[in-house]
Order: sequence, then C-alpha cells, then structure tokens
Amino acid sequence: QVQLVESGGGLVQAGASLRLSCAASGRTLSTNAMGWFRRAPGKARDFVAAISSSGGSTHYADSVKGRFTISRDNAKNTVYLQMNSLKPEDTAVYYCAVKLGSAFYLGFEYDYWGQGTQVTVSS
Repeated sequence: QVQLVESGGGLVQAGASLRLSCAASGRTLSTNAMGWFRRAPGKARDFVAAISSSGGSTHYADSVKGRFTISRDNAKNTVYLQMNSLKPEDTAVYYCAVKLGSAFYLGFEYDYWGQGTQVTVSS
C-alpha cells in the first residue's frame, strides 16, 4: 500500500511558476518509477512527465517539454514537478503516481495515484 499526497497547486497568472510536490508514505519510492498526470475539466487524464527510480531518466509530454521539470528526492520520499511559463492550457488537476517494481515506466497503468492538486492558470 502506497499513499501519495500532492501539494503546491494554486491559482496563478500565465507566465508564472509553481512547484508541485508529491509526498509518499507506506513504501519507499527509491525502487519505483514515478509519473505526473493531469486532467482538465471534461477531458481524460493526460501524461505529463515520468522519472526513473533513481532520477537518472526523465520523459515529458511535448506540451510541457522545456517548461516543466520532474525530479525526485528519494531521501525525502518525494517527487516534484517544477512548472515554469505556465499557460492557461495547463489548468488541470495534477496527479502523481507510482509504478511499483519498475525502474522506468512510460505507460499509463500506474499502481497508485494521489488525490490531485488543482492548478489554475489565468490569462
């Protein structure tokens, strides 16, 4: 059992930055791949970014590449999503997720999900 809690969302203007955090409990994240997803109103959940268990490999959706950075601090059992140059199109509920037993995972079938944190970007 893994519990994931996202934080750091909020309401910002276009061009601003936010850093989301995902704190895990119940199991260490050090051996597990992590990912960030988002769901805009009325839309399906979309992939945002993924990071390997060690943090050595990352992958981003084209829509956020160059603006968002995923990172992790395994000592703190926490994954981050630094979001810069935010656009109204980034408005969504952001979720972190863990893929158990995978060093790096680029799919959509994660094992556990957080409750989500709202990010709203005004124009």
